[in-house]
Amino acid sequence: MRVLLVGLAVLYSLVLGGGAQASAAERVELGGGSGLVLTQDGRETLCSLTVIGADTAGRTIGLTAGHCGRVGDTVASESDSAAGDVGSVVAVLPAYDTAIIEFDAERVAPVASVGSTTITAVGDPARLAETVCKQGRTTGATCGLSYGDVLNSQQVFAQVCVNAGDSGAPLVRGTSVVGMVNAYLVAPCIGPAVVTDLVSILRAIDESGGPGAGLRLTA
Repeated sequence: MRVLLVGLAVLYSLVLGGGAQASAAERVELGGGSGLVLTQDGRETLCSLTVIGADTAGRTIGLTAGHCGRVGDTVASESDSAAGDVGSVVAVLPAYDTAIIEFDAERVAPVASVGSTTITAVGDPARLAETVCKQGRTTGATCGLSYGDVLNSQQVFAQVCVNAGDSGAPLVRGTSVVGMVNAYLVAPCIGPAVVTDLVSILRAIDESGGPGAGLRLTA
């Protein structure tokens, strides 16, 4: 009888362990540059994730361009659509064209690398003549020179190829994310890209005191 009970205990443990591993494996991996599908009232918008991390309240938070969605939009991973909705837009900062997404922490696994881009830190805004790159869901990784802050604002221009769907894409210097792609001037991939510096965005989110305040990268 004792042998039978021990055997059942081992089997039970294996079943639980296997279940936990399967659950972890099913988490959707998202990082800067991942494609997102934002949906409300049957309207779908494809955009790119800028960064993902945790705020001071422990919520799993991501950012994308504000014109990509409205508060209440559901958010899914473009590359893992079978997983269904894994988050929703909880706030929009129009002055910074930024949408704040709260993800289901039990269903999303933040990652540092997407494509050829790895993000490990937040950096200062791009300066004149620096080489910067972006990772977008439409045009992937492209690099070029930054024109710096030419409008004396929180925005910079960068000569990187962007097209529809790249909105929200992270602009990086090395492995530091320095901005969010919001638009392009002239024409797709001719540019330049209009980028909002991430330091300004994070400062505005902190000042709001809502979801995303104190956001730190977690991947």
